[in-house]
Amino acid sequence: MSIGLFVALVFLGAVCAGLLGSLVGLGGGILVVPMLTIGFGLDIKLAIGASIISVIATSSGAAAAYVRDHLTNVRVAMILEVATSIGAVTGALVAAYVNATLLFILFGGILLFSVFPMIKKLGEEIPSGVTSDALAVRLQLPSWYPDRVLKRPVQYEVDRVPLGFAMMYVAGVVSGLLGIGSGALKVLAMDTGMKLPIKVSSATSNFMIGVTAAASSGIYFWKGDILPEVAAPVALGVLVGATVGARLLVRFRSATIRRIFIVVLIVIAAQMLGRGLGIA
Repeated sequence: MSIGLFVALVFLGAVCAGLLGSLVGLGGGILVVPMLTIGFGLDIKLAIGASIISVIATSSGAAAAYVRDHLTNVRVAMILEVATSIGAVTGALVAAYVNATLLFILFGGILLFSVFPMIKKLGEEIPSGVTSDALAVRLQLPSWYPDRVLKRPVQYEVDRVPLGFAMMYVAGVVSGLLGIGSGALKVLAMDTGMKLPIKVSSATSNFMIGVTAAASSGIYFWKGDILPEVAAPVALGVLVGATVGARLLVRFRSATIRRIFIVVLIVIAAQMLGRGLGIA
C-alpha cells in the first residue's frame, strides 16, 4: 500500500471514529486503536500513541460546541479531572511493562463491562428520583441543560460524588494504558455512578478526555510511540468527525445515544478480545 493511500484511508477511518466518539462521549481512540491494529496491522503501542493524539483532537472539536450548548457540566469536569489526570500518568508509566496481548484483552473486557449498566437504563430519557448528596450541593454541581428533543430546560441532580471520583481515577489509569481517553468509563461513572443525564455525561466526558490524554501524551512521545505520519491524519480526521458529531448529539433522544453507545462497545469489544485471544 502506498503512503498516500494509507494516509487517505487512515484519515477517512478517523473521521468516522471522531464522529462516533464525540456523539457518545467515548473519544475517537475507542475506534482508532482497533482500526490501526486490526485494519492496518500496526503495533498496538504505536496505535495507542496515535490514539492519544486523536483523543485530544476529539475533545478540541467537540468540547467547545458542548459548552456553547450548555450541555457540559464544567464544575463536575474540573473536580473529576483531578482523579483522571493522576490516573492517566499512572497508567502511562506502567504501560511499557504490560504485555500487548494483555492490553487487547483488558481493552475488550473493559468495554464489555461498560455495556450492562447501559442496557438497564436503555429506556431512560432523564434520571428520576435522584437527590444530590451533601458534597454535590456544597460544590454546586447540580445544574440544567436545554433539551431540543423535549423542547424544555432539564434540571438534574448529582449524587455519589466520592464514587464518581474513584471511578474516574480508574478511568485515567485505563486511558494511560490503552490510549482510548477512557470515555467509556467516564460516561459510565457519570451516568451510572453519579446519575447524570446521558447527554450531560457524554458532553462532559468529551470535555474531560482531552485533558486526561494530554496528561499522558508527553510520556508516549518521550518513549517514541507517536509516529507523525500516523498521528497527523488520525488527528485531522478525528477533529472533522468530532465537530460533526457535536452537532448531532443535541438532536438525538437519550435512548438513541444509548443504543449507539451499546452497539459500538459490543462490536469493538468482540474484535479486541478476539485479537487478544488469538481468534481470527
